[in-house]
Amino acid sequence: MKDFKGIYAALLTPFNEDGTINFDSLKLLVERNIEVGLTGMYVCGSTGESVMMSEEERISILKFVSEVNAGRTILIAHVGTISTDSAVRMAKKAEEFGYDAVSAVVPFYFSFSSEAIKGYYKDILNATELPMIIYNFPGANGFGGMLELVEEMIDNPKLVGVKHTSANLFDLERFKNLSKPLVVYNGFDEMLIGGLSMGADGGIGSTYNFMGSLILDIYNAFNRGDIKSAQEYQTKANRIIDRMIPYGVFAMEKAILTLQGIPMGNCRKPFLPLSEAGWEEAKRIVEELK
Repeated sequence: MKDFKGIYAALLTPFNEDGTINFDSLKLLVERNIEVGLTGMYVCGSTGESVMMSEEERISILKFVSEVNAGRTILIAHVGTISTDSAVRMAKKAEEFGYDAVSAVVPFYFSFSSEAIKGYYKDILNATELPMIIYNFPGANGFGGMLELVEEMIDNPKLVGVKHTSANLFDLERFKNLSKPLVVYNGFDEMLIGGLSMGADGGIGSTYNFMGSLILDIYNAFNRGDIKSAQEYQTKANRIIDRMIPYGVFAMEKAILTLQGIPMGNCRKPFLPLSEAGWEEAKRIVEELK
């Protein structure tokens, strides 16, 4: 099995003016992330606006990214959705396309029981031979029992990791110290060094698409024991993130990448287009990143 530790871009999805997927820009973005030296990409996750795309669109992205990547980096396919059958179909396609692992967020909208959620994950695990990275995002779906659920499922050899998108670093540390070793990813870009200090094996983040080099600086400095430099790099990243938040992080990320030469379009509705003030701030950020 591959070593899944490292730094992964949560891949954004570029759209054309008519709302269709811009595959030309998607290719440019994939190539950029490879060139920067990231460990891999997390495809069709929250950042990719997957929950606002059809199953067919998601499958088309999974296929395209795999073809462009051509085995150069590790690819994790996010197949999570509200429907188990749909998640299973996408997982099977990910295996067909040569992905290295699948991942899935908890099924959302309805307040499913822990047993129902466990059944959902078991069905995805049983559908392919791919390893599974469970996506723990309690702020988005309200499910707070992931630690116990993962422990109950931990004997499954295909369960290899957790993407932990939460400010609860105590839980992150607990995931790292269950009865079987798991790969754990920090999910909030602004606290990567905090996650690493509590045992995370890497990070999966959206800002990695446009400042991957700076994120790698944090990761590499931490791993060589240069905590002071890692803190300085994190502060530099956080100053940028702090300026993005008032205008909408996804919209700002797309604007920054567009200004850097990769046309990304708008986020899908009901997200609003970036304001003029947001565009001006994005321009200033791009100049500073140079």
